[in-house]
Amino acid sequence: MFPVQYHGKASTDYVAVKIEADGQSSSWNVPEEVPVAFVYNRRNYSVMMATPNDLVDFAVGFSLTEQVISSADDIKSLDLYLSDKGADLRFKISDTALEKMDLVLRRRNMVGSASCGLCGLENAEVLFKKLPPVTKMPVELDADAMTKAMQDLAARQPINQKTRSVHAAAWVSLSGEIIAVREDVGRHNALDKLLGFMALRNINGLDGFVLMSSRCSYEIIEKAARYGVGAIVSISGPTAFALRKAKEANITVYSRKGKNAVRIAT
Repeated sequence: MFPVQYHGKASTDYVAVKIEADGQSSSWNVPEEVPVAFVYNRRNYSVMMATPNDLVDFAVGFSLTEQVISSADDIKSLDLYLSDKGADLRFKISDTALEKMDLVLRRRNMVGSASCGLCGLENAEVLFKKLPPVTKMPVELDADAMTKAMQDLAARQPINQKTRSVHAAAWVSLSGEIIAVREDVGRHNALDKLLGFMALRNINGLDGFVLMSSRCSYEIIEKAARYGVGAIVSISGPTAFALRKAKEANITVYSRKGKNAVRIAT
């Protein structure tokens, strides 16, 4: 594990606000959403709006799924500068990872400065880059295991219990036991946090499945594929584009129908 240092204090995961209905006042908890900046070797890379919890997991997972790093070993140190306005995640990464990231950033700048009105379509080509398969044989999940995990998820979401308005990503064993849950206002952020948790513990993406509390979008498939996850169960249905990407990566997709989960043909 790389050295981690905290500077300052992060804002709370949620805040209480006053509401009025039928002439009466009460309170309601709403999730916090703050800018989280990713800075690698003093290079500004991206700013994400996120819930300010599990930030080390977020740092690792986002860096992996963005392919800035190949593994957590590429991170040499991480400093988290925290305040009620947001968070700066300042990394020191390996020379190999930095060289690769600089090449990506140069390509971004070239497209942005040299292209005409088609630059948006040129950037969109990244979405259609074929995903490599994560496994030769599709992962088949047990129906009872999926049902158990879906039933148990709500009790493992402390922020959502307070706000009823955040997403969750869970890592579940093949027998249906929830091993870890990460929450965020963004479903893709929740998954990045979960994948970061898994990477720091060297968890194999074929030894269980990801359970999402929301829709399975193409971002979920891409991030899962880049980690090597073989199966995803989503409470809500997938998009057609997500299913096409899942077919490329040979990721098995299940979605809830009634009380059970059903496999979606890809």
